[in-house]
Amino acid sequence: MNVFDVFRERGFIEQVTDEALVEDLLAREKVTGYIGFDPTAASLHVGSLVPIMALAHIQRQGHRPIALIGGGTALIGDPSGKTEMRQILTRAQVDRNAACIREQLSQYLDFSDGKALLLNNADWLARLNYIEFLRDIGRHFSVNKMLAAESYRIRLEKGLNFIEFNYMLLQAYDFLHLFRQEGCVLQMGGNDQWGNMLAGSDLIRRLEGKNAFSLTFPLITTAAGHKMGKTEKGTVWLDRSLTSPYDYYQYWINAEDADVERFLLLFTFLPVEEVRAVRALSDARLNMAKAVLAFEATKVTHGEAAAADAWRASCQAFGTKPVEEGLFPSSTIPRQAATQDVSAIPCLVKSREDMAAGIPAFELFHEVGLCASRGEARRLIQQGGGYVNERPVDRIDEKIGPGHCDARGEIRLRKGKKTYFIVRVK
Repeated sequence: MNVFDVFRERGFIEQVTDEALVEDLLAREKVTGYIGFDPTAASLHVGSLVPIMALAHIQRQGHRPIALIGGGTALIGDPSGKTEMRQILTRAQVDRNAACIREQLSQYLDFSDGKALLLNNADWLARLNYIEFLRDIGRHFSVNKMLAAESYRIRLEKGLNFIEFNYMLLQAYDFLHLFRQEGCVLQMGGNDQWGNMLAGSDLIRRLEGKNAFSLTFPLITTAAGHKMGKTEKGTVWLDRSLTSPYDYYQYWINAEDADVERFLLLFTFLPVEEVRAVRALSDARLNMAKAVLAFEATKVTHGEAAAADAWRASCQAFGTKPVEEGLFPSSTIPRQAATQDVSAIPCLVKSREDMAAGIPAFELFHEVGLCASRGEARRLIQQGGGYVNERPVDRIDEKIGPGHCDARGEIRLRKGKKTYFIVRVK
């Protein structure tokens, strides 16, 4: 799979220019793509995670991402998606915020040896000569076309000032600059940036006579229609000094049932085939998947140790342990979702002594609930779909007993490719 396939499968794509060309380009060669982050606060928040994860996927698939800190454009203020003008920040505030965001992005991307670039558009925008900029860049923009853009059209109702009107030109110039200096041919961002991004692609075609592409992500809301990263306590920040790893973990574990699969696809790196298993889960098993979501999302942002600490603290605070500690971080969702203690399963032999003679495989598959009947269990095994410890069961009456236990006293059963069950022999 190329990164375009990853984006499509995991739900990252909302709009894209020249889709067939972009897909082919990403499949054929190493591509440089960028996303901008305006440093309007000292930390990014959960609402910024979709573009951050997109850059991480770009890098994982062998391409070169650019994280562009908008140190220059933040001095102007982006009207996109806003009903009122943004607060104008001082240069010192912007520089301080930009430094904090640089450190945060290093958690998600590897900037060593040029594998990814971290740039600040203040380095070129702050040096622009206004007259030359209007003559060389401004003349390629149609005011009528700009006013038709969604970001400006909404603001016209309440008033759009001239300083904000320049924002599209500056973002387009960023793309042109990165195209010329870094060979960047792909700009990505939230769907509210679509008009600005098209302006950049168009500017490159006009001045360089070459193609440059734009791709937007959906603006994510919860199943209840709430904005991502907003809670009763306020914004969920990526900076641990503003939102602790424990509170960050709690945000994800409290996700609504309808959001679990989508959030696992967007905000973790778990394989898609594992995430799809969530569709068949409910009640306690779905809560296990939420614990997986919380752990994996916290691990991506704060590291594995912080995620484990947050999980333990959550178990202690709420007196529950939905997923065993030994399963993190390497286990898969199907295993976590299907794991139960042997004492919770009716009619299942619990002690090593009682299991010494073994249990016929078809009976065990039926008793643990992997098959609705013994007849179904027999057919499953006869057709090669029953596994014990990842080995196909040879006979329907093969005895499963203590000799099948691993070092932890567990026997792993599997039905087909994805449905697991763990039996623990005490």
